Amino acid sequence: MPLVKFLRGKIWYIRGTVAVGERSESCYESTKLADEGQAEIFRARRESRLIEELLHGKKHGATFEEAWVSYGESGGSIRFVDPLAERFDKRVLNTITQADLDKAAREIYPTSNWATRNRQCYTPFIAIWNHAVLNGWADMRKWQRPRKPKGTNVVAIGKQRAGSRPVAYDRAAEFVAAMSPGPAMFLTTLFYSGMRPIEAFALTANDVDVPKRWIVLRNTKIGEPRGVPMHEFLVPLFTALTSRGGVLFRSWNGKPYVAKDDGGGQIKTAIKGARRRSGIQGISPYTGRHTVSTQLVINGVHPYIKDQILGHAADDMSRHYTNVPQQQLIDAINTLPVPGAWRTLPWWEDPVAWSTKYAEGAGRRTDLEKRKGAG
Repeated sequence: MPLVKFLRGKIWYIRGTVAVGERSESCYESTKLADEGQAEIFRARRESRLIEELLHGKKHGATFEEAWVSYGESGGSIRFVDPLAERFDKRVLNTITQADLDKAAREIYPTSNWATRNRQCYTPFIAIWNHAVLNGWADMRKWQRPRKPKGTNVVAIGKQRAGSRPVAYDRAAEFVAAMSPGPAMFLTTLFYSGMRPIEAFALTANDVDVPKRWIVLRNTKIGEPRGVPMHEFLVPLFTALTSRGGVLFRSWNGKPYVAKDDGGGQIKTAIKGARRRSGIQGISPYTGRHTVSTQLVINGVHPYIKDQILGHAADDMSRHYTNVPQQQLIDAINTLPVPGAWRTLPWWEDPVAWSTKYAEGAGRRTDLEKRKGAG
């Protein structure tokens, strides 16, 4: 039957099934409208769109709103979506042009530099678009991002954001040693994989193939899955964590970290505690990613390989090999140095058992201190 509207409380709803030939599509949703006239317009437009989609396919009518909602439900970050949604929500995806995106970036961030516009406007938009492409809602398109203007190599002196600079691996080892075991394992993974914190938080045992030294990230910042090589140093850790199944990294109570938008806010308390105990400032979860990138360059790793590891590469061919271990990437990640102090941390002997314990001076327990005294 065609779509009909009906009243529930003060809000109008629509329901029904639209058919074109042997194909049909059912609908049941709220118009979110209290006015009957406006609700009727909503019903008519929804019915018309369903007919068009049945005739021409989903690409004909999928909107930006549908794409970003689906992207968020699949685990993608929607931290910067609101201003984009205000401009594009009801727009059919394939009617949005490069000029529209450029204009939105200028209007949303009129006083911001190219880097901010890229990070907070272009990156989330393109991630949502790529998600829509995977769902068959939009055509593959090469979006142009803003670039640093020529002649702007003067470095501005100002306050540096924590985690925006790499650190030496010896210093990172000292910092990690001051953390409770659980967060220490998480940060260790970031320093030897280059993953974004939000990507590592979402890892499950099914995403990791220890024998093949390969990790598959299902939900990434760019909206597409990618493969990550496993450093030999991480093998004992991942062997232990995957053996218990489910989400790999968990809080002290054994539960997965609550999903948050970009960043490492989930272990903010652990980071602050390590800074206090170690006396080392300026390290955050993102420091691991910057350190991996810098160290790979120092080690002479080809820029293309480095970008593949960090997820910067966007060529179509690399996407086809998401689940296929690439030896050249594995060889490259294994060039990262491992300080002896990192190898001798006590939790390596049994990561799962130690993951719920505290560092000295943290929480109400002193497991590490007791063990130290027993030795």
